[in-house]
Amino acid sequence: MLLRNARVIDGTGGPAFGGDVLVVDRRIAAVGVAIEPPSDCRVVELDGLTLAPGFIDPHTHYDAQALWDRDLTPSCWHGVTSVVMGNCGYSMAPTKPEGQATIVRMLEAVEGMSRAALEAGIDWSFQSFPEYLGRVERSGSRLNIGAMVGHSALRYYVMGDDATERTATTEEISEMSSIVRAAVAAGALGFSSSRSTVDNGAYGKPVPSRLAEIAELDAIAGELGELGAGTVQILADARSDSGSAEFLGAFAKKCGRPVTFGSILTGIRGPRGAGREMADQCERYGEGLVVPQIACRPIVQQITLADPFVLVLFAAAFTEALAAEPSERHRIYADPEWRARAIAGLPEGQFAARLPGVILDESKVNRESVGMTLDAIARARGCQPLEALLDLSLEEDLSTRFRVTLANDDEVEVIELLNDPRCLLSLSDAGAHQSQLCDAVYATHLLGYWVRERSALPLELAIWRLTAHPAAVFGISDRGTIQPGMAADLVAFDPDTVAPSDRERVYDLPGGADRVIARSRGIEHVWVNGTEIVRDGEDVPDVAPGMIMRPGSLRDRL
Repeated sequence: MLLRNARVIDGTGGPAFGGDVLVVDRRIAAVGVAIEPPSDCRVVELDGLTLAPGFIDPHTHYDAQALWDRDLTPSCWHGVTSVVMGNCGYSMAPTKPEGQATIVRMLEAVEGMSRAALEAGIDWSFQSFPEYLGRVERSGSRLNIGAMVGHSALRYYVMGDDATERTATTEEISEMSSIVRAAVAAGALGFSSSRSTVDNGAYGKPVPSRLAEIAELDAIAGELGELGAGTVQILADARSDSGSAEFLGAFAKKCGRPVTFGSILTGIRGPRGAGREMADQCERYGEGLVVPQIACRPIVQQITLADPFVLVLFAAAFTEALAAEPSERHRIYADPEWRARAIAGLPEGQFAARLPGVILDESKVNRESVGMTLDAIARARGCQPLEALLDLSLEEDLSTRFRVTLANDDEVEVIELLNDPRCLLSLSDAGAHQSQLCDAVYATHLLGYWVRERSALPLELAIWRLTAHPAAVFGISDRGTIQPGMAADLVAFDPDTVAPSDRERVYDLPGGADRVIARSRGIEHVWVNGTEIVRDGEDVPDVAPGMIMRPGSLRDRL
């Protein structure tokens, strides 16, 4: 296949140039000007469209969805050709039969996944991580998939219910380390964990990884160092024992592998400039091994009190509601004693100052108040904003939807971080929180809003952020640039029109569960391993050219 007359941006950060790209046997064979097509070669005329490497999304949580949706929507609509999952310590494997319900409850509580969809969509035809990877590979995928071993799943597999209660023994740590070694040998891209102080999982208990001592992290990550393959990803907040650049730098140097952590978001770590300061500290302590993750969209979620995960960030009392069965939450919110404790706990909440600005987004009972802030509604009702939130929800059986901006809405600092090459663009959470948000559109948002509308960064830097940079961080050695020998993952788009389309709510998850999706504009062609999955802006049906992405350095040795 010859892609002719493109404006090529090759992913290296270098300037765009006019040229052609020849693809042979799923790989890029030549890049140049006026390439003569060989015989039996299909010629695709791109007429000046921008041709870039396929986008790599390094933070998706598609672990469950990959079992029922081999298209991996909506990422495949936005120029994404490769995804990384198993983020933040949450993977589907390893899992024993007796732990399946707990894993489902954990994904529901922490990642906002529908329990009904998980129970209907997961076939549990696997236990070990290699078995899970084989299951996904046999099913096929429209996109390439890289998967990490999640610490919480790993801990629960080895320790059972004790995983949320205590530290691990020497023998248990040894078993976990051996499992991770075998998983990486089978193709895992690395190991992930969460140290976040707000991550409470099944039944309101801390997720298993939070109970791990540093020695446990060192031992498991050390397996990657010995193999010389794999990346470590950690979710840490400033209040956790691993939230400092000094800790992350020391940890990365001990294991000898890249460590990427989430996240530097404006309004999280302090006043304006705190993000750049954290990046400076990571460079100083990590010596290039520590890579902060950033986002290019405000962290905006649509929430209901039926699923109070986000509200735990506002007041600790919501942990009780999160731990309770959904049928019990109505009673809890109506309890005057619980309300008093929730209000008393607000001053300690990390995001409580944003509560008055929460917007009533969808309501059948209180339509006249849609679009108003909780502060305005509370003043009209003569109560506090938290009481207004609870009362509005109780008035329609917790189905009321609210819109809350949690962070990353300081555009001055976001621009600064987008232009800092030390930071990894990430955090789409494409397979998580699906009824609350749709940030799988971050690539087309970056190109449409930040590059075209705001001129906040050059197009060549934006493409590097979406391609070569995540490939380098995760050791994906054969993707991310348009160069001879690289896999033919390519996207052709119109920079004058590329953007996300409007959001819509659909009910297409297993069990009829809902999610928010958005398609794209301006993405004209997408190829995965040389096979076209989008043609003239439309999906090519019934294609699954994706493959499991395995660590490059290890793949070369096995």
